Amino acid sequence: MHVETPVQKVNKSQQEVFEFLHDVKNFKSLMPDTISKFEVLSEDKFLFALKGMPEIVLKRKEAYPHEKIVLGAASDKLPFTLTGTIRSIGASESEVVLSFEGEFNAMMAMMIKTPITNFMGTLSENLGKL
Repeated sequence: MHVETPVQKVNKSQQEVFEFLHDVKNFKSLMPDTISKFEVLSEDKFLFALKGMPEIVLKRKEAYPHEKIVLGAASDKLPFTLTGTIRSIGASESEVVLSFEGEFNAMMAMMIKTPITNFMGTLSENLGKL
């Protein structure tokens, strides 16, 4: 399953956006209002839960300085990645696209596609407010 947000313009340089996303504690400020739990577990891992949903642990898997951050599920039960791709459009402006990639059976994909799409949209919108 693949979900991608529209391009989000951010009034920060490519480097500033990368550094923001590289620090996992900053994801708390991007979360939807329905967040019920957020906990930093280590410098590259955090746990969060949205009301009515199970807890999810995300771990930074890859980082390509100033261009891309890849977070992945810390558990193999639901393997997926969340990637932030950052492109410079000026000295103090950049564009970010968030993409979700996961392998789920058809029934699971049908159940989670809308919540994942909404979640990704909220992350992207909140990133645009930085």
